Amino acid sequence: MSTVTNRTTKTKGKSSPAMSPSAGPAIEAADISFSYGERAALKGVQFDVQPGEIFAILGPNGGGKSTLFRLLSTLIPLQTGILRIFGHVVPHEQLLARCCMGVVFQSPSLDRKLTVMENMRGQAALFGITGGKALQRCQELLEQFGLMDRASELAETLSGGQRRRVEIAKGMIHSPQLLLMDEPSTGLDPGVRRELAQTLEQLRRDNGVTIVMTTHLLEEAERADTLAILDQGRLVALDTPEALQKSVGGDVISIVCQDAQRMCVEIEREYQLSVAIVDGGLRMETSDGGELVGRMMRRFGDQVSSITVGRPTLEDVFVAKTGRRLD
Repeated sequence: MSTVTNRTTKTKGKSSPAMSPSAGPAIEAADISFSYGERAALKGVQFDVQPGEIFAILGPNGGGKSTLFRLLSTLIPLQTGILRIFGHVVPHEQLLARCCMGVVFQSPSLDRKLTVMENMRGQAALFGITGGKALQRCQELLEQFGLMDRASELAETLSGGQRRRVEIAKGMIHSPQLLLMDEPSTGLDPGVRRELAQTLEQLRRDNGVTIVMTTHLLEEAERADTLAILDQGRLVALDTPEALQKSVGGDVISIVCQDAQRMCVEIEREYQLSVAIVDGGLRMETSDGGELVGRMMRRFGDQVSSITVGRPTLEDVFVAKTGRRLD
């Protein structure tokens, strides 16, 4: 069973009005495994998501993120393990679990030939919200997401960031306690990604919504309260982004050189460091990177193409846990 312990609890937002922290986790996933034929996509994954937090699931393509998202959103049946959504056991109470969640998919879901309001009212109808109540709810959400002035415009006229905000508003039409998002920043430029992060923070702050997202972007993962790192179907790390970065320790030195194997042996012998070969380059951790880089350049300067030193990042966390870069 893939269980990561020693998680540091840190939630910056408010709890969901409909679910206090004392009532239990928003999501409980225990020993979740899933296979496509003989290929194991998830292997004993276990974690909790606390009410009112932003929880990110980081991993490379093929690491298991999409399968986990589909299980959490009840799009595919559970094979092995236990899953509870605000206490509702999946699949036995799947309908109740679905009523607690809104889902925003990676692929665009707007009908580009309908107006923003028509897209919103169509979503409301799916949840049985009609008439004046639907109009009021749609107006509330469009106002909250800064889209009321675009309500009568076709979805195809919106920018990428505006379309994403409409999709989030659609996911919130039935006032769910939980918002599930699959790669929410896909296709958005850095400025729009920052706007999206502010939108989600406001949604959590003002509505107490628990937000769970999958991502392969380090900057998006860094903004989460809690980060789960998936690789090859296993949960390899679970904690706050800050705690995970601190767990690497010291400075990280990365070297691109002509003969990585040879230099690895020489550095380990001369400096008594543990050196890893990652994607053809060298990576090591030390307490005084700046001083050591100077010594290495004097010793190996003619063999080094580039050398960098810095504080640990989430990329370094992934490398430390898997021996590979995230991309």
